[in-house]
Formats: sequence, C-alpha cells, structure tokens
Amino acid sequence: MTDIHSDKILILDFGSQYTQLIARRIRELGVYCEIWAYDNDLATVQAFAPRGIILSGGPSTVTQAHTPRAPDGIFEMGVPVLGICYGLQCMAAMLGGDVSTSDKREFGHASVELCESNALISEASQSVWMSHGDKVTKLPVGFKVIAKSENAPLCAIADENRHFYGVQFHPEVTHSEFGKQLLSRFAHDICGCGNSWSASNIIQDCIESARQQVGDERVILGLSGGVDSSVVAALLHQAVGDQLTCIFVDNGLLRKNEGDQVMQTFADNMGVKVIRVDAEKRFLDQLAGENEPEAKRKIIGRVFVEIFEEESKKIDNAKWLAQGTIYPDVIESAGSKTGKAQVIKSHHNVGGLPDDMDLQLLEPLRELFKDEVREIGLELGLPEQMIQRHPFPGPGLGVRILGEVKKEYADVLREADAIFMEELYATGWYEKTSQAFAVFLPVKSVGVVGDNRAYDYVIALRAVQTIDFMTATWAHIPYEILGNISNRIINEVRGISRVTYDISGKPPATIEWE
Repeated sequence: MTDIHSDKILILDFGSQYTQLIARRIRELGVYCEIWAYDNDLATVQAFAPRGIILSGGPSTVTQAHTPRAPDGIFEMGVPVLGICYGLQCMAAMLGGDVSTSDKREFGHASVELCESNALISEASQSVWMSHGDKVTKLPVGFKVIAKSENAPLCAIADENRHFYGVQFHPEVTHSEFGKQLLSRFAHDICGCGNSWSASNIIQDCIESARQQVGDERVILGLSGGVDSSVVAALLHQAVGDQLTCIFVDNGLLRKNEGDQVMQTFADNMGVKVIRVDAEKRFLDQLAGENEPEAKRKIIGRVFVEIFEEESKKIDNAKWLAQGTIYPDVIESAGSKTGKAQVIKSHHNVGGLPDDMDLQLLEPLRELFKDEVREIGLELGLPEQMIQRHPFPGPGLGVRILGEVKKEYADVLREADAIFMEELYATGWYEKTSQAFAVFLPVKSVGVVGDNRAYDYVIALRAVQTIDFMTATWAHIPYEILGNISNRIINEVRGISRVTYDISGKPPATIEWE
C-alpha cells in the first residue's frame, strides 16, 4: 500500500487568515501536510520528520521583541524552509537580517520582477497579492535577492545552499498569478516530495486504517445525511461492511424528502445497515413554547443524544463511535502547544455525546479538508447532489423557523425551501451560490390570493456567496428568477402571502438568521 504520509510538509502557523489555504494548496499538489502552532518545540518538529517547512504569515511584527518566532534550532534541521510574509520576516530576523516598518505599506495587487535565477521563482514578472506593513531591509548572511516589487526591494530572498526561501507576497491565494507553480517548485523540486496524496490513495489508507483499528468489533455512526457523515458511512461500509450500523434520527426538522433520500442512498442502493428513528413528535414536544435560538439548539442536541444513546445500547458488541470530524475541526479545537493536534472536538458531530458512553472514537476523516472529503465522496460513488450540497445546520429547520418551532411551520418551510432549491438548480444558480435557504417568519401580512383577501405568513429567501464563510456577500440572483420563485411559493404553498429576499452581507448580518 502507498504510504501517503511518507513525503510531508509542516506548516508552522503564525496566525494568518490564509494558513489553511496554504495547506489546501500543498495538498492539491499531491503532498500531505499538517498545520501546527509556531510554538511547538524543536524535538516535536524533528519527530514529525517533514521534508520541508513553511512559515506562515501572521498579524504580528518582528520589529517588537516579544512577538512569535519559529522554534530555536529549526534552521539547523537540514530541511528546506519557505517563509511567507511574516514567515519571511521571522526567518530574516532569526538568521541575523534586519526588518523595519515600511514607509509604504502594500495591500492588494502588486507587480513583482525577477532579479536573479533561482529554484523557487522562474517567471520574469508576475502579479501577486501583498498584505504587509514591514519589510526586510538587510539580508542575513548567505541570502540573495531573487525578486523585488516597487515598495519591497527585498520582496523574495533565497539562500540556495541551505534551501531557505522567503517571499513577501501570498502565493497561496488565487490572486497571485503563479502562486501554485511557486508552491509546486518548493514542495516537489526543492523538498523532493512525490504526489501520493490523492483521492484513491486516501481512500485505501482510510480503509486499511479502519480495519486495523476496529478488528472484528462493531461500529455505530450517527448518520445525518450531511456530507461528512455520509462520506464516513460510505468509507466504513467498504472497510468493515456489516460491522457498521448507522443510526439516522429523523427529527422532523429535515428538508423535504430528505429522510427518504438518505435511506434510499445508503440502505437501498449501498446496502448499509441503517436504523431509522422517526422522532418528529418527540422533538416538537420538547421544543413547544421555546422561542430563544440557543435554547432551541440545546434542546435539539439533548434529545438527539438521548435517542442516540437509547438506540446504541440495542447494538451488541458496539465498541466504536464513528464521527465525521474533519481537519479544520481538529485545528480549531487544538491548543497552541498540542503538536500534531489530537484534541477531540468537544461539540461532537453527533450532538455532544456524554463521556460515559464507553465507546472509542473512530474518525477516518480527521486529516482531511472539506474539499478533500467531497472529492473522496465522489470517488466512493455517492451522488454528486449529496456531496456538493450547501451546508445545513445541525438543528436543521429548527433555526430557520424564527421563534417557536411548530409542525405547521416546518411543513410550510419545507415546501417553500424545496421550490427555492428546485429553481436554483434549474437556472444554474445553485452552483453559483455557497449557501441558500428559506426562512419562516412567524408574522402575518395581508395579501390577495385569487379574489380573496389573505392574511398569511412570510417567507424570507437567503442566498450568499463566500469562500471561507467568515465573510459573505448576498447573491445577486436576477430579478426574473426571484420573481418566479416568489410566484411559485405563494401560489403553491398554502399559508404564505409574501416572499422577501435578504440582501444583507456578512458582516454585519450572519448567514443564518438564528
């Protein structure tokens, strides 16, 4: 079996908003990499045995004494190092160069010119993305300038004898014209990494690892129908077959026909063992009278845990709890000194399971980013519509019904949301948006249906475009498409007299309404 971790890059994170993007770009090149906090000690870094190290950007300045630095001794390890933005400045300062605050800051596009031939940059000129206020003013011994920009004469530097490189710009962002080529030269040519990190190799590695962990014991998985749990189910079904039992809790807050679609995909087409629990009444009874969003979330999570525990106790010899934890979860839940982050996400994907369940965790996706999860999901044969679907909140429609959750509200919202999705797919706008959904507003407005006066509820439509979900812009869906969606909802969904479209960005608004 191919060792997909044999060639690897370590990224030391200094707090850049782009650090995860660096990792994704390296992995797209077929090279495994991990993100660690900058303050890991040298012994931990050496034990990881990376073929190369990348120092990320960050918000600090090396012109101050007590700001982040790479581990002492990292430049004596004998492996190539690439410093990006703050990482360049950190490397220069630690190796005896000088860094000062620049009179002219660079934010946004800039033109970079090649100064001298080198192994990292070969383009004579290129447009790059800058974001810095400091600059290197004196080179460390052994370095040369390999590229310059108008405001950064030492824009890219290299010590080719020791294979140390630094760039003031961000090659990981798509705005940098030849950024992918630069990262490829570092990973493949300078560090000597192969390209074993591929979907087919990842799948085989996950299957073999799961078989070794589980042995002949049984595994349970909370199947939600979302991307992560669906991919885990497909992966573990290939790995351990009938030893896997999925528990699918239908809480009555799913989208139209979603429960049946989950059962058809996994139980009927793939032969996965799925226990379906129809718990709509139980959830709605517990939610009755509750208006506060966070309280609704907690109720939904608590009831899910209760049901999951009840069902899991019926499964003999269940020793493993499978979860759809992915790499961003691991990064975000790890402390600054955890090294290869192994802190289990406290808000488990299945809703916050108690510690006394006496099950071992099985997390086959914990090394993967979301785009990698989607890729292996498609490779495993899951339907593209399931894999490429927009994010759906854990509490489901419970947080898309403002205020108290009632069955009649959920039924109306399901129908309206289904029409919205149908029209987005038909017009090609589903792929153009990052997240789209309908919201039920528990207020009534006057309308005219046929020749009669109506006094019915309001549906709000929300569609956004975003890269990282930290910020988002509202999707500029053409008026004629929105008009058709509105007409269909009012005409086809009894109880709706008005449809609105949310044109709030994030910030100041959040993507979800609750």
